[in-house]
Amino acid sequence: ILQARMGSTRLPGKSMMSLAGVPLVGRILERLKRVRKINDIILATTEQKADDVLVGLAREYDVRYSRGSQNDLVDRFYQAAKSIKADVIVRFPGDNPVPEPKEIDRIIDYHLSSKNHFSSNIVPMKGNGYPMGIGAEVFGFKVIEDVFRRNYDANKREHICLNFFDFENQQVVEPKRYRVGTVQCPEAFRRPELVLHVDTIKEYKIMNSLYEYLYPRNPEFHIIDVIQWFDNFANKV
Repeated sequence: ILQARMGSTRLPGKSMMSLAGVPLVGRILERLKRVRKINDIILATTEQKADDVLVGLAREYDVRYSRGSQNDLVDRFYQAAKSIKADVIVRFPGDNPVPEPKEIDRIIDYHLSSKNHFSSNIVPMKGNGYPMGIGAEVFGFKVIEDVFRRNYDANKREHICLNFFDFENQQVVEPKRYRVGTVQCPEAFRRPELVLHVDTIKEYKIMNSLYEYLYPRNPEFHIIDVIQWFDNFANKV
């Protein structure tokens, strides 16, 4: 499930901002389609009129879509998962333009072989060493249903991961209720200080420059290519 909306408070309209000629969410979908361990992709957006354009993008990329609450992400994910009778959910946000398919496959494999309720490699956690924004979060339908029915804290309804892990303090939120885990980032791109998302106009300009440089050379560029570009060119944007 890819979450996206046009009404971002920090950078409105970023979902459709061009990255080397293609909307940001389109670039994400291109890369998510290379994840081998998933059965389906659904774009979860809102019922706001402004998000009609994202429904059109889902159709263009031949993926499912679901429309729900603007700020209650727990509800939006629960309804989206329910609509396709999902068993295991892989969550990806609509502002991380360079997901790494193999690392998403890794966290899915790990989650399925563990007894975790929530697994993630999308951000640095438990010393995993990951750059922020290339992995994903994985949890079962029964887990999101549990959160949907019992937790009505507004912040935790908007940020699903906070129901499981406190990233600021690096602690499991309810260790007696939820088992939480991660995998270690390969040494070749172990860069936990690197933030690969788009929340500001400066971050957008950097990502657009990255795509303009890397995409023509290799449309399936790897996170190692991203890191090399950042080390050589990001400070010049």
